[in-house]
Amino acid sequence: MTGNSEWDLEVRPRRSVVTARLVAAALAVFFLVGGILLRTGSTGVTFRLADQIAMVGIGLLLAGGVLMLTRPRVRVGPRGVVVRNIFGDNEFQWKDIRGVSFQDRKAWARLELVHDEYVPMLAFRANDKGYVVESMDRFRDLGAKYTAAQGD
Repeated sequence: MTGNSEWDLEVRPRRSVVTARLVAAALAVFFLVGGILLRTGSTGVTFRLADQIAMVGIGLLLAGGVLMLTRPRVRVGPRGVVVRNIFGDNEFQWKDIRGVSFQDRKAWARLELVHDEYVPMLAFRANDKGYVVESMDRFRDLGAKYTAAQGD
């Protein structure tokens, strides 16, 4: 949780980010080593430099795809809530937000909107335990504060 002048709360997942970074590094190393060793064996198939480069490139693309899982973020401030999952940001004003909750056996929280709509918030991961509890409490406190301020 961090704050700046525009946002009172910023939440990012912790454990899943570490896991994604480790998996991405492992993929990159695996494909790099595989690409280097591609021409050393005698399998009866001829591999060229272009095949080695392609192998390393595929590994880097896969690693980059896994690193996309590190993007989730939720920002909370007077303007409302900005939810970024894997692709793009979605901004919601306080008048459109009904609350935030964790459903039973779900890995992440969801933002509850008016008209029974829901938006998953991948930044609030259940496996972050105490951190996510503190973040949810802070989110709810800010929500009550800004909703009351808009009612005045």
